[in-house]
Amino acid sequence: MPVTRLRLRRRRARLLPVLAVAVMLLVSAVVTVVTVPAGAGTTLLSQGRPATASSAENGGTPAGAAVDGDTGTRWSSAFADPQWLQVDLGATASITRVVLTWETAYGEAFRIQVSADASMWTDIYSTTTGTGGVQTLDVSGTGRYVRMYGTVRGTQWGYSLWELQVYGSLTTASCGTGNAALDRPATASSVENGTFPASAAVDADTGTRWSSAFADPQWLQVDLGSSLSICRVVLTWEAAYATAFRIQVSPDASTWTDIYSTATGTGGVQTLDVTGTGRYVRMYGTTRATPYGYSLWEFAVYTTTSGTTSPTPSTTPTQDPGSFWGDTSTIPPARNVLMVKILNRTNGKYPDSQVFWSYNGVAHSIAQQPYFDMPVNTAGRMYFYLGAPNSQYVDFIEFTVGASVFNGNTTRVDAFGLKLAMRLHAQDGYDVSVGEDLATFQEDRAVTFQKFINEVPPEFTVLAQSQAPYRIIAPGSDPTFRTGGVNQNYFTGYAQSVGINAATSDIFGCAGSLAGDPGHCAALNRHVADRPQSDWSTPSLYYLAAPANYYAKFWHDHAINHLAYGFPYDDYAGQSSFISHGNPQWLEVAVGW
Repeated sequence: MPVTRLRLRRRRARLLPVLAVAVMLLVSAVVTVVTVPAGAGTTLLSQGRPATASSAENGGTPAGAAVDGDTGTRWSSAFADPQWLQVDLGATASITRVVLTWETAYGEAFRIQVSADASMWTDIYSTTTGTGGVQTLDVSGTGRYVRMYGTVRGTQWGYSLWELQVYGSLTTASCGTGNAALDRPATASSVENGTFPASAAVDADTGTRWSSAFADPQWLQVDLGSSLSICRVVLTWEAAYATAFRIQVSPDASTWTDIYSTATGTGGVQTLDVTGTGRYVRMYGTTRATPYGYSLWEFAVYTTTSGTTSPTPSTTPTQDPGSFWGDTSTIPPARNVLMVKILNRTNGKYPDSQVFWSYNGVAHSIAQQPYFDMPVNTAGRMYFYLGAPNSQYVDFIEFTVGASVFNGNTTRVDAFGLKLAMRLHAQDGYDVSVGEDLATFQEDRAVTFQKFINEVPPEFTVLAQSQAPYRIIAPGSDPTFRTGGVNQNYFTGYAQSVGINAATSDIFGCAGSLAGDPGHCAALNRHVADRPQSDWSTPSLYYLAAPANYYAKFWHDHAINHLAYGFPYDDYAGQSSFISHGNPQWLEVAVGW
């Protein structure tokens, strides 16, 4: 740690006794003023509940000190942006008020967020003009987890709270006994053959089963018909079970959220207590335990019951996955390795005559030629253009095609140029999609650029501005993160703390000393390098604190199954958009605006 920082902390320490007394007196005076009136929905829910944080300044300022009801103890973060403090209320609650009692180190810009699973967050309050002191915020939201997410500090120190108080009322609900998946529509990534359809896993008949193709990954999903609160999933495995799999929920069968994950599945009957909300529920298997596929006798889903609320039907997606990919039955058979079909998904912005694809320097519009019979090749690229075949609105996919295999991916390693997704279908039923998710395709390009600016820390916003409206560039290519730039040391301190001397741009680009070290490069970009190596393959731990590659995080957050290529070694732990399979039949590539 630099000597100058130690001196700064010592100078601050001399002031703390005086400041602490002053702040404690102020807090004790103010707390009596902001006492929440008695009444429905105003119960203090956070006191004494489990709390976690992105960081702690030291062992004397833990996360739990902000929810202990003691105004003489506090949480304090590391001296960097962003930082967060969250509390687990233990059950879903209706949140009506949040009271923040700041120490001198306050948040100038921060959000109050709620979540059902501590993974997907929704803002219920946001400000860029915080003033510290005691802030009483009347809010409205529902969730089990509540957090303060700070993006800009008000001082040179971190974020520090004497107390984080959350008021509201807990939702009284219990896990029901009726199987919500019973006889509901079920689909799967593949089937071993016609004897083992997806529907056999939701028919309550333990003598019938679904069985997949003998490859990874595979999935089975069920449509519950409306958005429901999921509390339990029961998997009854045949001998072909999953060692590693996730249980996921979705409102539209396109954007998925993990509510359970394991890499140590044992098969048999697995009863999983979960928390999540969605219309669609699926088992997404990533590692098979046997040479066979994945096979389930039954896939049962249970939902919460409550005396005060009822499930509300989800709205039908404006573009469901079926219509998004179109009618695949009309794709002609390939004479070479596989047939490629290019889809115009610009939402009417460009006609087919102005959506171009180019391979080996030869360009065609979709109107002229929507198909391409892909031959064997090595290290190939297919480029896509909007407006003209030399337009600045351009992007590409990468692939290597063998005599009977396709290997390829979408990529954001260099930049984002156009929204792209691709779907690979093989002769054995394998059917997997990667790329930007449905919601991203449905929104306008300007919305995507602004969303990026809103979701990343200030250091990264320039990436969506320097070459707008044509592309959002990767941080390793931006001058601010390179030698001489204002953010040249963004990663260096963190890297040095784990024994790695590398330039920030080399960390983003997995270059220099990291060129042959996928594990360390990925761990640094995901901010898990300071954790045990066993944690480097746990996605729920990624991007929880700065410094991290928030450019890559954005594309993961808005990708199908959260898989994306945000930096060169993003395939470490299977997190990239790379897909590979033998005997491919066809590939669809969707091009969006």
